[in-house]
Amino acid sequence: MTGGAAPRTALVTGAGRGIGRGIALGLARAGFVVALVGRTRAHLDDVAAQVHAEGGRATCAAADLVDGTAVAEAVARAEADLAELSDGDSIGLLVNNAGVIERRETDFVDDDVEDAWRVIETNVRGPLLVTHAVLPGMLAAGVGRVLTLNSGAGYRPGPAYTGYSISKGAVARLTTMLDAQYRDRGIRVLDLAPGHVRTDMTAAMPLHAGRQEWTSLDDVVALVRAFGEGTLDALSGRLVRAGTDTVDSLLAASDRITAGAARTLSLPRYGDDDPIT
Repeated sequence: MTGGAAPRTALVTGAGRGIGRGIALGLARAGFVVALVGRTRAHLDDVAAQVHAEGGRATCAAADLVDGTAVAEAVARAEADLAELSDGDSIGLLVNNAGVIERRETDFVDDDVEDAWRVIETNVRGPLLVTHAVLPGMLAAGVGRVLTLNSGAGYRPGPAYTGYSISKGAVARLTTMLDAQYRDRGIRVLDLAPGHVRTDMTAAMPLHAGRQEWTSLDDVVALVRAFGEGTLDALSGRLVRAGTDTVDSLLAASDRITAGAARTLSLPRYGDDDPIT
């Protein structure tokens, strides 16, 4: 089941640099009208200028994504600008890309709890605020897609980056909640782990010191575009990973993925007699 034909309009957070920039440019090249949202207006303007130079359409709205008032204003501006640029279309695709990680790679005891909280607040409050602001327009239109950049760290435990892992687990649950609440109203949601894309953030992480193989940004864009176009709607509420999954491999495995709780944040039972259901 698909969510229907959504407008080829997208709002991308954290669109001024790194993966967000690549996603925004990739969507624009595929014919999407893009709204670029992030903290630094100069970075957004640079991306918009490149979109325009390549014949695409883009608008910018700078905002601190943990500030509720600023987010509401930025989304309202983006909605108005996208409608003007696309003959009245609402936001068809939201890409919650903006995120941060702890400044130090360490376990919880040696971590700075305030820094961990900074990460949790940015990575959870941001998507909450932006999605909350965008959803009413999607629901009014009867169709919309919400994609959140996630990580395997949100689904599996690890030795470091506790705040980051907590934040990604939280947005994984947000994805399942949105799917449960709004699937019947035309909304589709997806978690996308981008793999190991070389950015300023990932290159500075000790975890990736000496890494020679990186996930291609083109692989990330291909999955985002496919979801925005409705190709991956059957996987709503689940996780896909760039560099491992492809559009074709996901379509081929779709029935097996959706037959149970695969690719979801779930609580496995110890057997049929497990009282937790």
